[in-house]
Amino acid sequence: MRNTLFISFLLITATMHASGQDAAEQKKKAAAELAQKKETVLKLAEKNGVVVRLDQPYAASTNPKQMVDVYLPEKRNTDKPLPVVAFIHGGGWIHGDRIGYASAAIQLARTGDYAAVAVGYRLTDEAHWPEQIYDCKAAIRWIRGHARELNLDPDRIGATGSSAGGHLSSLVGTSGDVKELEGTLGSFTTNSSRVQCVANLCGPEDFTKALMFDKDGQPIVKDDAVMGLLGGTYEERHAEAVAASPLTYVSKDDPPFITFHGDADKRVAYANAGAIHAALQKAGVRSLLVPITGGGHGSVNHPDVMKRAKVFFDRHLRGVAGEIDVTPITALPEVKKP
Repeated sequence: MRNTLFISFLLITATMHASGQDAAEQKKKAAAELAQKKETVLKLAEKNGVVVRLDQPYAASTNPKQMVDVYLPEKRNTDKPLPVVAFIHGGGWIHGDRIGYASAAIQLARTGDYAAVAVGYRLTDEAHWPEQIYDCKAAIRWIRGHARELNLDPDRIGATGSSAGGHLSSLVGTSGDVKELEGTLGSFTTNSSRVQCVANLCGPEDFTKALMFDKDGQPIVKDDAVMGLLGGTYEERHAEAVAASPLTYVSKDDPPFITFHGDADKRVAYANAGAIHAALQKAGVRSLLVPITGGGHGSVNHPDVMKRAKVFFDRHLRGVAGEIDVTPITALPEVKKP
């Protein structure tokens, strides 16, 4: 018996040691991959005439998730302070990072008309609601706090993001007057976290209802991503579901919105787009809705989405008159993975 227990102990110890080695190796590999991505970003930025400031901390911490990357044009089209677009990444609040928006940020900054800021935030493996919105708002305040240094316009900031990033961008837009969602992070707590416009790409807007449905049309209550954010299902954590919903805070002083969403999205139901659009219009806020016909969750990556979003930003951040096309976009054929 004692021999059996001793052997079991040795096996468990060996397994734990192997697991520890695996975790260390994975961490080392992830760090190497991130370093490679950053090097690629710097080369791409230089090629496109964009200056990049990576890993700028906004929360007075060394947490790599609580940082922003700033993209500035080498040649500006004006001496006046530039408007800013804040890119908030998606990934179900558990995956993804701000480096994923590097290409889009570079493409915007290279025009010479904008600065772009890619925002990182703590994921649900280390923080639950409302820490994610605390982080995003602290990042917006940081932009304002560094506006003079970087020659940015603190009164012309837009927010955009896809999926979880669409949710956080929408929430930044609708909760500009909600003190409970401000948090106390960073050195610029007296600055406003308001934005002047929002381009929402398939963001969840109402957590009091299911985001997904099964093949029979029944709501999927146990949604891992939502449970990770709220700390339980939307039924179990109803108060948190209400508090995390951009729809909850819609009011007449919200900034203009444009929403892009695939009408066949099975990850975040298209009803979310209709709900936020209708609520904003009812409140008297300028809101535009662009359906992506036949589009799933990834259909917002259509090139026409960012083209139209650019016209939207030009109007509301630069005062450039332009007709914003709201006709439905036909989804591109999905490429099936092998």
